[in-house]
Amino acid sequence: MNSKVYKCCVVPRCTNTSIKTPKKLFVYVPNNKTMRYKWLTLARRDPKGLSVNSSIYFCEDHFDLPHDMDNYMEYHVMGSVSQVRMKPGCIPTKFECQIDRRKRTANTKERPYIVKKQRLALIEEFEKSLEKKSITNKHLELGEASSSSSVLHDNKEENLTENIASRTADKSIQVFITHKFRSKAVQTENKLKNQMTSPLKPHTHSVSTSPFKVIRGNFTSPWTSKLHKPSRQIYPPEDQSDSDTSFTSSVMHRESSTSTVSLQMKSISDCSEMIQDDKKQEESKILQCTLFKITKSPRSYIGVPKSCYYLIDLIEKHTKIPANNILMCLKKIRLNNPFRELADDFTMTPSHASKIFFKNIPLLASVMRPFLVNLNKHSIKSNLPMAFRHKYHNVSCIIDCLEIEVQKPSKALHQSLTWSEYKKANTIKYLVSCTPNGLVNYISPGFGGRITDTCLVESCDFVKCLQSGMRVMADRGFKHVEQYLHRERVQLVRPPSVTTGEKLSRAEARETKQIASLRIHVERVIRRLREFNMLKPHACLNHNLIKVLDDVITIACGLINLQDSLIK
Repeated sequence: MNSKVYKCCVVPRCTNTSIKTPKKLFVYVPNNKTMRYKWLTLARRDPKGLSVNSSIYFCEDHFDLPHDMDNYMEYHVMGSVSQVRMKPGCIPTKFECQIDRRKRTANTKERPYIVKKQRLALIEEFEKSLEKKSITNKHLELGEASSSSSVLHDNKEENLTENIASRTADKSIQVFITHKFRSKAVQTENKLKNQMTSPLKPHTHSVSTSPFKVIRGNFTSPWTSKLHKPSRQIYPPEDQSDSDTSFTSSVMHRESSTSTVSLQMKSISDCSEMIQDDKKQEESKILQCTLFKITKSPRSYIGVPKSCYYLIDLIEKHTKIPANNILMCLKKIRLNNPFRELADDFTMTPSHASKIFFKNIPLLASVMRPFLVNLNKHSIKSNLPMAFRHKYHNVSCIIDCLEIEVQKPSKALHQSLTWSEYKKANTIKYLVSCTPNGLVNYISPGFGGRITDTCLVESCDFVKCLQSGMRVMADRGFKHVEQYLHRERVQLVRPPSVTTGEKLSRAEARETKQIASLRIHVERVIRRLREFNMLKPHACLNHNLIKVLDDVITIACGLINLQDSLIK
């Protein structure tokens, strides 16, 4: 639909135009004579005043779009359509712009007040019919009463019961309505207590089924007391006064309430204690099960070899951190479980588990940092693998970079700094260095994924760990680092550069193959680091964990140095 064409609604008194209301849809009036005549007649527009071939429009206010528009779903989802397609035979039905037609075209839904008023009228009519029936019954009773007045004077109680029976004789009437009258029975509160409706239940525990041992007190049971059993009476007998009824009920209540309340309080306290004991036993079982699984295969759960499990006790003595908290932190690094799951395994709340993790990770990193070996020419040469001894015996370390995906930051600057064109995601980048025999000797701080390999080497303090005369093996991506290392009297060993459009010579191809076969050891070190789920390439870490990511990768490097040697 061409939005540049000026459109206006031809319905009288409708002021919508494509300039004034650009977001409204304008429906083209069909050229069919019958339909055009019908539309214009409904809009109170003279069809003779407009040409048959003229382009005229009605705005969306005069249609029920969900029912009349054929491509309404596309318009609802996309927000716009190329062409408005109406269903065949639809006509405009809403003309609220014309004041005299508002009531007729408005919604005819019944208001809730009208429905409520109808209900109240029905109830009032039903109450009147009930009142008429009660009056006729009363006249009949009075006639019977005049014929048998002598009998009524002798036995008042029987007359009362007959009156009640006659009032409730008709089972179809569920509500009995009587006139208000003053009576001695209804002026005061009925203080009779029924055992079935009393809120304080007496002791009814069975000895065979009750889990509690109840100590029975010396009290009079309401079933065995000499008092009369209370009954549901509408009117109390005339022989008893108000004082008598109040005295008997108070005696019953005093005798039974003290004992039942004490028994209930004792049973509730015992029950709560038992629930707490059961909860503690269940938590201890869960914790024992978790610790058993960790001790059975510690490398799978916390990344520590089984032969070095005693390291947990040494860390506990050195840092004063409880062993369970150390295991929880290492399990989070190794498996990257949610804090809710860790809280269930170690019987604590999720918020407490997260506090323990963020508090103890820096301490664990300070303990594990000495496990990263220092570079020493003589010690490296004495432990050099056979593959390096022939041609690359001067190589001291192999370097490479690894990236860990993180959640997209909220700030645009942080998004651009962490965006990695290689991974096509927001990442944190680290420089890893290992000795020829596969031990990690350096791990850099984290940088944004935007940084290049050359800038990363120049920005970190890796050169300070090197000694003059050393050789560093790297990939082709570290080509521009050569001049920087040359100033520190360190030589870079890398595969020969490939010029576009030219092939490598046989000697260059052989050298590339030899360096690649030796440089693969740093890739194996990175693969061991990736075994920790927090350091996986697509871990997509939460932004709250980025502040401890440097300490986490330091702990992981120290733990893989404790594992078996990479080169057998």
